[in-house]
Amino acid sequence: MTYTSTVLDAPDARELADFYRRLLGWETEQDEPDWVVLRDPSGTARLSFQTEPEYRRPVWPGERDGQLVMAHLDIEVDDLDAEVARAVAEGAGIADFQPQDHVRVCLDPAGHPFCLYVG
Repeated sequence: MTYTSTVLDAPDARELADFYRRLLGWETEQDEPDWVVLRDPSGTARLSFQTEPEYRRPVWPGERDGQLVMAHLDIEVDDLDAEVARAVAEGAGIADFQPQDHVRVCLDPAGHPFCLYVG
């Protein structure tokens, strides 16, 4: 077995992939109408996106009857405040609930949470 990628569902795969392409500076490896694969510059990591017509935004933090978060991305940064500002400028939101002082939970345009942290 070989692990190849993490896949995020979204109402529009291309739109969400474009957000992460700008945020991470990754390259497009595959681009189809409902499927996009990004690759980091070293070629060792991939992040894929697929269009899911029945997609429901996850709720952060979890709520009893809401769509629960099944996974999130952790992204290490050098300057937390600067990278949060850049993520917001690219289209992310900042979650109202922040469980840790040294981590910022952000929400991508499709509502997936991702954490920015200083390593």
